[in-house]
Amino acid sequence: MLRTILLAIAAVAAASTAAAREYHLVIDDAQVRVAGRTAEGMTINGALPGPTLRFTEGEDAVIHVRNDTDEPTSLHWHGLIVPAEMDGVPGMNGFPGIAPGESFTYRFTIRQNGTYWYHSHSGLQEQMGVYAPLIIEPATPEAASPDRDYVVFLSDFTAEHPRRILNNLKVDPGYYNNNHRTVGDLFRDARAFGLGAALRDRLAWGRMRMDPTDIADVANYTFLINGRSADENETFLFGGGERVRLRLINGSAMTYFDIRIPGLKLTIVAADGRAVEPVEVDELRVAVAETYDIIVEPAEDIAYTIYAESIDRSGYARATLAPRAGMEAPIPERRPRAILTMADMGMGPEAPSIDHSAMGHGADHAATGHDMNAGLGAGAGLDGSGRTFGWGSEFPADARVLSYADLASAAPQADTRPAKRDIVVRLTGAMERYIWTINGRSMEDAEPINLAYGERARLVFVNETMMAHPMHLHGMFVQLENGMPAERLPDKHIVSVAPGQTYSVLLTADQPGEWAFHCHLLYHMASGMMTRVVVARSDAPATAPQERDERTSHHGGH
Repeated sequence: MLRTILLAIAAVAAASTAAAREYHLVIDDAQVRVAGRTAEGMTINGALPGPTLRFTEGEDAVIHVRNDTDEPTSLHWHGLIVPAEMDGVPGMNGFPGIAPGESFTYRFTIRQNGTYWYHSHSGLQEQMGVYAPLIIEPATPEAASPDRDYVVFLSDFTAEHPRRILNNLKVDPGYYNNNHRTVGDLFRDARAFGLGAALRDRLAWGRMRMDPTDIADVANYTFLINGRSADENETFLFGGGERVRLRLINGSAMTYFDIRIPGLKLTIVAADGRAVEPVEVDELRVAVAETYDIIVEPAEDIAYTIYAESIDRSGYARATLAPRAGMEAPIPERRPRAILTMADMGMGPEAPSIDHSAMGHGADHAATGHDMNAGLGAGAGLDGSGRTFGWGSEFPADARVLSYADLASAAPQADTRPAKRDIVVRLTGAMERYIWTINGRSMEDAEPINLAYGERARLVFVNETMMAHPMHLHGMFVQLENGMPAERLPDKHIVSVAPGQTYSVLLTADQPGEWAFHCHLLYHMASGMMTRVVVARSDAPATAPQERDERTSHHGGH
């Protein structure tokens, strides 16, 4: 009998071992060379991006991480539902980060499938190169899986050290804005709209100490796909009649991309890792840290350009989808960057109600003498230089562009309860000092958002700034209230809130612990736009202590 019991235990242990997938990762300092430029960077296992981690839903993940750098580091599993102590945010849930010369083992069960990624949550290391894809296959294979499956990982590379970038932004928030309107633009606008209207428009923006061309904080980037520049031309192959899945991951620090493949329709089948009802579009805007799965079906024996243009039009990433290696397709012309309007600042006739006294950028509307509802671009169209007015206005009139309103969950939502309370999340900032905040406070000064276990709440995002903010909640998905029925609201863990707009999401607080909640623009988060969401229950076990791999934990060299 004892022998039988021991054999049974051994069988269970063997099954458990077989169900685990193990990785060993080393984070190290490195000289990174991209597009002819060399920079001080960081790598995972010597690569940028780091290695793609692949799992199957239901497996146990065991990920050993060694820090061979001279500063603390960490890894966060972006979009994954994990125990709070495995989320990888230093200072939360008892996790201090991984000290130089030490190792840490992350252990958790894979509870979902889809397209995700992982990155450092320490300092500005994400900009330095500590990022990589993470792909999870469903426990039950897809009934009609694509013939080809590729990861398209977008990132922004700079030879400038991120600490210097942040310092430059603190000294002058417009340091990298090389597209200010000029006297020539004033004359062109005067011819198009009249001198009085053009002067009043300049006066209004000047009194607010803002610039309508300031839609991206950092320039001088080289944009990459899977670590390769546009000149290096990452290539994905296809065969005749094949369906190809492209897993788009925006792993950049600060860049929104507008993505299209001229000559092909894009069928969106997943957003932030969650399956959605298929939506066919011509192009889509991908916010920082969002992921989308798209299906394309190239019918001709020709090459196609995968074209990802930064929203400030300072550059682009490109790759090629082709039937044979070495083929290329034409690269589209870059479009003009947009000009923001007063409506983008929440001041137009269609704008939501916003308390501008909290904006902290010195706006004095009464002193401008300007009718905010009649500013240039109130009726859309083009400015005198041929640039479109308004956030998200850069697309052709006849193009179908993905909207959040198009997204519907492919599976019915498990929780369709109405919210018990609303929690307003105001996205605020002192622009002239490059301080970004939530409800006027940075994390050091703010009380956390406290939720009871199982509580159903509504988060109401009110963007009181001229920048879009991709807001990320760790540990849980939210359901975006986009006009779909309650059972089909799409799951998101990144919600990109456009300038001057108000969005709302529903949240079921079903994961106990401390969870980071922040803007995923790296320099915004580093400048204060971060807080905590704490989900507590009286019977929740105490937070598990940090787990270290004693076999590899060490100090000094390796």
